Amino acid sequence: MSLTKPPAASALELVGLTKRYGNAFTAVDAIDLRIAAGSYCCLLGPSGCGKSSTLRMIAGHETVSEGDILLGGRNITQAPAAQRGTAMMFQSYALFPHLSALDNVAFSLKMKGIGKAERQRKAQELLERVALGALAQRKPAELSGGQQQRVALARALITQPQVLLLDEPLSALDPFLRVQMRAELRRWQQELGLTFIHVTHSQEEAMALADQMVVMNQGRIEQAGSPREVFNQPATEFVANFMGGHNVLDSGGQRIAVRSDRIAVHHIASLAGDLPSLEGQVCDIEYQGSHVLLGVETLDAASAPRKKLLVTLPEAEFLQQPLGLHQPVRLSWRPEQAHVLAASSV
Repeated sequence: MSLTKPPAASALELVGLTKRYGNAFTAVDAIDLRIAAGSYCCLLGPSGCGKSSTLRMIAGHETVSEGDILLGGRNITQAPAAQRGTAMMFQSYALFPHLSALDNVAFSLKMKGIGKAERQRKAQELLERVALGALAQRKPAELSGGQQQRVALARALITQPQVLLLDEPLSALDPFLRVQMRAELRRWQQELGLTFIHVTHSQEEAMALADQMVVMNQGRIEQAGSPREVFNQPATEFVANFMGGHNVLDSGGQRIAVRSDRIAVHHIASLAGDLPSLEGQVCDIEYQGSHVLLGVETLDAASAPRKKLLVTLPEAEFLQQPLGLHQPVRLSWRPEQAHVLAASSV
């Protein structure tokens, strides 16, 4: 098998896709989604939002209650997992502990009846591709977490899928290795030109990897778009809160989101001019290297319950005019930097 000419990537389309467990629980609720061929898509959301159920239906590991799954225009909703043109890379990697890295990668070809020499040649080529050629005879226990992940990736790729499905593949790694491996995943996806669909609960991971982010909540899609679109223009209050880095406020009868780094902090005696503003007091100060994160407890004019807003200040700006705990401040923002939120889809 030559990875210089990988199988053609295919677009994936979900039409009214639904997964029910009995009559009591709907895990995925009639979602529609199109994922472009050769793109990196991340399904993102809190535990129980339906992202893993969606991935498992695409893989053929869960039956579909209603709706259709189309891959390259072919309806694969009822097709057996092995005949879909997809491959799954599991969170636990699911490597056979008694087999070498080479034999783990070659296993699916063995099940297809391909001769030993041929399947081992293809497996070795893939291990070379993921920089593990010299470790082909090691068993999983003799490999690091990152090396095990590469074996799992090579094993998935040996079936020459049109779509690679990844179920939280980085969650078992330490933070440093997680950053390193997500860069490698992105590089591999771009070099291979395959469609990757990656489930994660990490906003940072999805922002770093995705061409398309799909934020899910209670079995429905709250928003789908590029990382820049989702972060800068959250569609709903749920998305703004889940993505972080935003403050959700009431303004003129609307719910708005203002990024924490778009809010200016003034001493209480300072005038904010004609800009919208709120008064409060500093309740948290966190030094985070390049910036300082302030928590400001505020009380709005309608005497609503106090709420905590977050403000991100560059370190140099904070040091020029330091603030202390419990210090009264005025917060302001430019109207064009506020984004109006729609009601949640749930």
